[in-house]
Amino acid sequence: MNSLILLMLLPMLGALLIGVLPKANETLTKQIALATTVIVAIVTIAIAVGFQRDNVDLQYVQSYSWIPSFGINFAVGIDGLALVLILMSTVLAPIVVLGGWNESHGGRWSVKTFYVLILVLETMMIGVFAATDVFLFYVIFEAMLIPVYFLIGGYGTGQRSAAAVKFLIYSLFGGLLMLASIIGLYVMSGAQGGHTFDLAALSHLQMSSTTQNLLFLGFFIAFAIKAPLWPLHTWLPDAADSATPGTSILLLGVLDKVGTFGMIRYCLTLFPEASKTFTPMILVLALISIVYGAFLAIGQRDLKRLIAFTSISHFGFITMGIFVMTSQGQSGATLYMFNHGFSTAALFLVGGWMISRRGSSTIADFGGLQRVTPIMAWSFFLAGMSSLALPGMSSFVSEFLVLVGTFTRYPVHAVIATFGIVLAALYILIPVQKALHGPTTEGNENLSDLNLREKIAIAPVIAIIIALGFYPSPLLKVINPASAHVIAQMGFTDPAPTNGDK
Repeated sequence: MNSLILLMLLPMLGALLIGVLPKANETLTKQIALATTVIVAIVTIAIAVGFQRDNVDLQYVQSYSWIPSFGINFAVGIDGLALVLILMSTVLAPIVVLGGWNESHGGRWSVKTFYVLILVLETMMIGVFAATDVFLFYVIFEAMLIPVYFLIGGYGTGQRSAAAVKFLIYSLFGGLLMLASIIGLYVMSGAQGGHTFDLAALSHLQMSSTTQNLLFLGFFIAFAIKAPLWPLHTWLPDAADSATPGTSILLLGVLDKVGTFGMIRYCLTLFPEASKTFTPMILVLALISIVYGAFLAIGQRDLKRLIAFTSISHFGFITMGIFVMTSQGQSGATLYMFNHGFSTAALFLVGGWMISRRGSSTIADFGGLQRVTPIMAWSFFLAGMSSLALPGMSSFVSEFLVLVGTFTRYPVHAVIATFGIVLAALYILIPVQKALHGPTTEGNENLSDLNLREKIAIAPVIAIIIALGFYPSPLLKVINPASAHVIAQMGFTDPAPTNGDK
């Protein structure tokens, strides 16, 4: 099967099947959810195998008239950038289901509702990366808020209601700004040949610098909130702290990538001149995110908030790679999105198991785990090493590409960003030392190590992190042509090497 629309429908079919089950049959509900996500991952891998790596045009294109009176189509298609992110999303989904087998217990609603929300969200994750109609993208972009809101508010812990509402308000505000820009594009398209929401057609609109700048800001602010980029990041720590580990994986590992993907697909494509105009400001925001997120992570005592602040720093690297306008930076940013998804998944999976066993998310409560639960401790250690981009881990390759791509055009920015790597060593090694080493903290003596289900869930994540650390070529062969095409469309070429580089 090579249809993106059918791929989107598979999780919905699984959700419908779960919907007709009795609430009491919780085990079968989980099994159907797991089977559905595994099938979707397999189909996505098949699509990836059939993808033409050197073809920079959209592939697997499908378009059906949706609201013809407004020129709105249900149109989908993927290039290398979208393919990589869809692959990340669908591979993570069964890992989330298996790793968080008991997360839905104790929520406001039934286990059945929890997995229906997960599967509906998976459909939207595929659709938001595949959409080629701007209105369709906006609808899915906003609709994704609904399952996430209920997953946080209905199945989270602590101040879950407040965190869910804060997430919703921030996201809706950004969405309204983007909607205003979309309406502006639609009106201008009518004045220049015919009303349309087609991304390719809108990319050729003629507009004044002022108009382009204003419309660019509507999209960029929405994406910066979703990413999240400083200073629009404050919803994230609360959401990650309150959500279940599985929801946090989908939130930080996948949904936040919609923001950085949108910067490439929509900001750069639709508003190339405005992107150039705002690049200096955006690079400053990215650098602040890198350093600010790292400093706040160092001071965290709560494990889930620590992971959230590290992600703010990581998204600073991704945003910087996008806007330095070099092919290395673009490729590194896209690869960073993929790798961050799996390193975050590893941290939240193992961190969630640690919290559920200890009954606490305070880092100081996990002392001496290496002696008591060696497999869980080593899994957390490897996840941490991936997060700080240790050579041999997948994140190192993407972070290196971003810094190289930045240095060729903005050497001062690259030097400042490199300081973030030093801070990363602190915010990872300090909690690793506190949680895994030293004397065993009272209350940890009888903690159980990972069971078979948990080992099966974490194994592919660790395998991907290590495999791509040594051999990232399969992904880069898909990403590089698309990244080079984006840079060429923007009118940029990579800086020529200096005499010292020869």
